[in-house]
This record gives sequence, structure tokens and C-alpha cells, in this order.
Amino acid sequence: MGKVLAVCTSAEKGTPKSSVGKAEFIAGHGIKGDAHAGNWHRQVSLISHQKIEDFRAKAADPAAAFPAPIQDGAFGENLVVDGIDFRSLPAGTLLECNDVVLEITQIGKECHNQNAGSRGADAAGCAVYKAMGDCIMPREGVFAKVLTGGFICAGDEMNIRENIKQREDKYRVWIITASDRGAAGEREDLSGKEIRKIAVKNGYDICGYTLLSDDREDLEGELKRVCDRGLADLILTTGGTGFSPRDCMPEATASVAHRLAPGIAEAMRAAGMTVTKRAMLSRAIAAIRGNTLIINLPGSPKAAQENLEFIIDELRHGLDILTGRDTECAGKTNGN
Repeated sequence: MGKVLAVCTSAEKGTPKSSVGKAEFIAGHGIKGDAHAGNWHRQVSLISHQKIEDFRAKAADPAAAFPAPIQDGAFGENLVVDGIDFRSLPAGTLLECNDVVLEITQIGKECHNQNAGSRGADAAGCAVYKAMGDCIMPREGVFAKVLTGGFICAGDEMNIRENIKQREDKYRVWIITASDRGAAGEREDLSGKEIRKIAVKNGYDICGYTLLSDDREDLEGELKRVCDRGLADLILTTGGTGFSPRDCMPEATASVAHRLAPGIAEAMRAAGMTVTKRAMLSRAIAAIRGNTLIINLPGSPKAAQENLEFIIDELRHGLDILTGRDTECAGKTNGN
């Protein structure tokens, strides 16, 4: 059980939200009067209170060049809740508060304004990121859609009701981008966006997104977290597969792997070779941890698109076998 500490809204996207005390939640739309309401999957944003407290503690550190204390809504969150670690919950989880029922649809996101630096100093940027040099929403925020409407006030109780049964025709995809410049807000993650578009087009559910620097320990930790908590059936990574000293995605993937799936990476390199011989330089691998398949894709948007489009039709059969939906693979292949 959790307790709602703040209800926040804003009239415009890309700006901090303000605490309003009470708000009306409209089914299939979001919060009345909030800029992020609409017919889409991110109608309501939530952050755990403890994550904000951790950030406030960092801001209070005399060694950190941070300005004034952070107010509720500063990260663009609609609800601040104490007692629930939203980041640990899988997509599909139902949250109940009074008459309102929310379904978590996405864990984390790309901070859509952190990349303002690559578009010039005058580009509109996330207010918190501009002021603090960091924003916790991409790492700690979760997003939900409103299934049942009603009112939520600060002080109300929130409960985790259940987890929606995974749709039998959908597999859950988590995208992990490894990029020093992307994590620093100096480059827009075009590859991640391209991967998302292809996955959705082919009938996959995007359940999460993580943007990290090329730090092997952090990448290993995130791969383990998503796999071990059952947050996704398929992890598609992009970046970190080349020869740069900082490129370490294949090593991070191999380190957490229970089994390898070499044929997938071999197929991608073979397809890439028909376009450019430089495809031989990719160090991408594919592996399995538990019931989750991990596939490394290149950091280039074009190469990521070409690689994913080449393999995506055959992935569903592999995922059917891996997740136990289809136990009869004999006769469908050459017996391998």
C-alpha cells in the first residue's frame, strides 16, 4: 500500500508541474486539464517519493552545484507516492486509488528535452535538466493510462491491485540504449526511436526504455534487472557494439547470459555484409537470460533498422519456444 503525497498538473508539456492537491482522472484520457492527457499510453506519470528524496539529498550535498530545493512536480510527474517502488513493477500492473484504476504502460523513457544541447543553446530543454544537470524521470518514472476515472487527492491511499495477464498475441520489448553522448544529453537517441517504431509495427508491446552511458557495470545491472524481474520477453539494445574502447555492450550481455544464441548475430552480420563489408566489424551478440532474449543492435539508426527488420519475422517463433507458448518445434525447422 502507498500514500499519495502530491497530485500535480501542468498546462504545457516540457515544463514542471505544480501541486494542485486534487485532480479528476478521466478514463481513456488522463488528468483533466493536464498537458499530457490524451488518447495515448502515457496519460499519467508517477514517481516514488523515495526516489525524489534521494535526489533532494544529492541536491543538498555542498559538493554538488545544485540550486534551490526540488518541488513536487518538478520532474514532470503527476503523482508522487510514498511506499510503492514503481520502477520495480512490470508493465500491466494495475494501481487502484479510490475509484481510479491506472494501468502501468511504460517504465522509464527518454527525456525528450535532454537532447536540447545537440540542437543549440536556445532549444527548449527540460527545466530540471537545465537547472540540475540531471533528471530522474527517464530512470525512475513510470507511465500509466486511466482505465477507470474518478478523483485522487493528496493523502489518499494507493494499492497494487493485480497484474494484467500478458496478451497472448503480444511480446513485451524493453529498449536499452548505450551512449555516452546520449546519456549526457548531447545526442538524440534516433536508434532507440527507430527500434521502437519497428517493434510496434510488428506487433510488439514496448514496456520500457533505458538510456545509459557506456558503463559496463551499469549495463549489466540493467540487463539483470529487466530479465530477473520478468519485465520483458525481449530486450533490444542499441549502441556499444563497435571497436571503441568504451564499447562494451557485447561484454555486458555475455556476462549476464545463461545461454548464447549465436545464430541471430550471425544472421544480422550476414545480412549487413550485403550492404557494406563494414558489417563484419560489428561485435554484437544475442543471448538468453532466464526467459528473456537479449539482442544487440548497432548504434547507427540505419544499421539498427536494417538488422532488426531482417530478423524480426523469425523472432516470434524463438520467443514462443523460450516462453513456453509453443513446445512443439520439431517439424517446423530442420530439427535443430
